[in-house]
Amino acid sequence: MKIGMVANNYKPYISGVTNVISSSKEFLEKAGHEVTVFTFGDESYQDGEPNIIRSPGLPIVDTGFYFNLNFNRAARRLLYTMDIVHAHHPFLSGPLVLHYCKPRNIPILFTNHTRYDMYFQAYLPFLPDTFGEAAMRAYLPVFYRSCDLVVAPSQGICAVLKNLGVDAPIEVIPNGVDLVPYQNQKNPQDRLQFGIPADQVLLMYVGRLSPEKNITFLLRAFGGTAEAFDNIHLMLVGDGPERKDLEELVQQMGLINRVSFTGAVPYSEIPGYLAIADAFMTASVTEVHPLSIIEAMASGLPVLGIISPGVGDTIEDGVTGFLTTHDLAAYTAKMARLVSEHENRRKMGEQAQLASQIYDIRRTTRTMISVYERLIRSSLGPKRSFRTRLTRVLDNWRG
Repeated sequence: MKIGMVANNYKPYISGVTNVISSSKEFLEKAGHEVTVFTFGDESYQDGEPNIIRSPGLPIVDTGFYFNLNFNRAARRLLYTMDIVHAHHPFLSGPLVLHYCKPRNIPILFTNHTRYDMYFQAYLPFLPDTFGEAAMRAYLPVFYRSCDLVVAPSQGICAVLKNLGVDAPIEVIPNGVDLVPYQNQKNPQDRLQFGIPADQVLLMYVGRLSPEKNITFLLRAFGGTAEAFDNIHLMLVGDGPERKDLEELVQQMGLINRVSFTGAVPYSEIPGYLAIADAFMTASVTEVHPLSIIEAMASGLPVLGIISPGVGDTIEDGVTGFLTTHDLAAYTAKMARLVSEHENRRKMGEQAQLASQIYDIRRTTRTMISVYERLIRSSLGPKRSFRTRLTRVLDNWRG
């Protein structure tokens, strides 16, 4: 198959969606398929992998995002040759996929990676909380209805989409993770280089330092736990727009010697960081399918999270970690249990590693290939209208 992956951004921008696309591309290619990523960005950027097609765009400050309402001619010509197109964003690149592929009867699959309604609350807090949900109710059902299939990475997100009025066909298929580097950590970091003694209980967060990740809440919970335990340390692995504010908060809380900021870390090095941790923390309630949690579980770490779609689908409370309500006292209490219950923490870590197996990318890739093949078969035959055939002829004539 010739598979097109379409996204608003790609490497060198680091995000969960970027990592999903990159890993999916790698394992689909290993299975013998040809995968091309269509995105916006700097055309002069040198990729370390083949078949990355960038259309130029207007950079949005230093966010790593580029704005454009069109693919360039070369990208469009190549897109028309795909057997199936897999879209990963409902804005900018998503509508372009519909515009280019629908007239040519190229099947379109879309994966919902994000709680877009929650992002409105995180980045536009001056708007009423109901605004984001209302905006998504107006837009998402129409967009998804135009796709041949919508993929929800978890049951919780499937329910969220239906609650937003999405009536398009939805299938639940987890985003896959290559578990091998996490299960067989060959290059662990050295705690001492961060000034963390071996007898400290090291709690770790991995991801963007941005408003929707709720890290201020996490720091306040850690501050409360640190008052009761002097043998704990928190490491925040990653970077983002909130880093400066979070560093200032840590200083104000008097935790400067007990919280470490690593800055941006190459994705390939994440297993080495998780290898030195004792437990994984997240306070985000905007996750759809939390890859960082799955990676931590594959590393043998119990996880503390807040009950919400995605996170609640991944963590089994009391078995692979702890779940709490979005309440500071409740979250702090569970954090204290992870710190103090050493044997329970070890057992939950073992169970977490076992539970992570269902997210193995080799398994999810086989599932996705079968879905691609089914959608391609259904697009053939009677669906190829005269208009579709004429559009294809004109594409060939234009060269």
